Amino acid sequence: MTRLPAPALMLASVLSIQFGQAVGKQLAGVVGAPGAVALRLGLAALVLLLLHRPSLPRGRAETVSVLGLGTAIAGMNLIYPALLFLPLGLASALQLLGPVTLALCTSRRLRDAGFAALAGCGVWLFHAPGDVRMPLPGVLLALAAGASMAGYLLLSKRTGDRTTGGGPLALAVTWAALLTVPFGVADQGTALLAPRVLATGLVVAVLSAVGPYSLELAALRRLPARTVSVLTSLEPASAGLAGVLVLGEHLALTQWAALGCVGVASTGAVSSAPRSTGGPDRGRRLPKGAGAGAEADRCRDALTAGPGTAAEDRGGPAPRP
Repeated sequence: MTRLPAPALMLASVLSIQFGQAVGKQLAGVVGAPGAVALRLGLAALVLLLLHRPSLPRGRAETVSVLGLGTAIAGMNLIYPALLFLPLGLASALQLLGPVTLALCTSRRLRDAGFAALAGCGVWLFHAPGDVRMPLPGVLLALAAGASMAGYLLLSKRTGDRTTGGGPLALAVTWAALLTVPFGVADQGTALLAPRVLATGLVVAVLSAVGPYSLELAALRRLPARTVSVLTSLEPASAGLAGVLVLGEHLALTQWAALGCVGVASTGAVSSAPRSTGGPDRGRRLPKGAGAGAEADRCRDALTAGPGTAAEDRGGPAPRP
């Protein structure tokens, strides 16, 4: 997975999560929003724990990081009760305001701010048509999910920079499940254990949690959070497509124009993103005049170490980013 370009990881994440949320909206119609969230995060936590078998956090900093990331993940699931009031594409567009705001606040170049603003314009166009009902509870829930999504991107970026593997992510999703599963159990009880409901919940967990969170964590290890924030503007496009194909929803012409805006913004964000070429030390700037000396030292060490070590230097595995 880490061999794929980071933008490709984000595209796969966006498509996966929106089709997963489309199935999740159907599931919420059967077991309610709390039940759908409980199945999504509970089953996702089990899958990630089995895959990564993480150890407990060491120290206060790791514990706070895991708890913060898990709380943000739990907050993002407010999108499911929002879907009871809003169409999938509209709810996704409102949620996207969180990442777009993050991209604008963290942009250091006018070009980056322009792409974020274009993405925001697309979000506005998507829910601008006057014939679309926007119940206040659904709007507030979607905006709260968007704020949680912005926090998730920042915390996931920090987690990816400090660790390797998916252990912290598994622990964070487990904490999110502990925060949300009791509400689903209290609301639906043993109805969540029906075989068909469990099977659908597993599909939702894999498509909208296990896959996307893992892909985004890998992408954030190689891209700035602001670039990933703009790339998430592709979510209304995939949400609209998923709504049409899975839920039978329809988009107005203005909404298709909005999707064009976010598509252009995402393409621009990818083309202007800094490229990562390897491990964490490759992007570090050396003091002036140190480059030639370091290269000479490396050549001298390779000659004195013998042919075996030189071959390892040429063909050995690169350090993990």
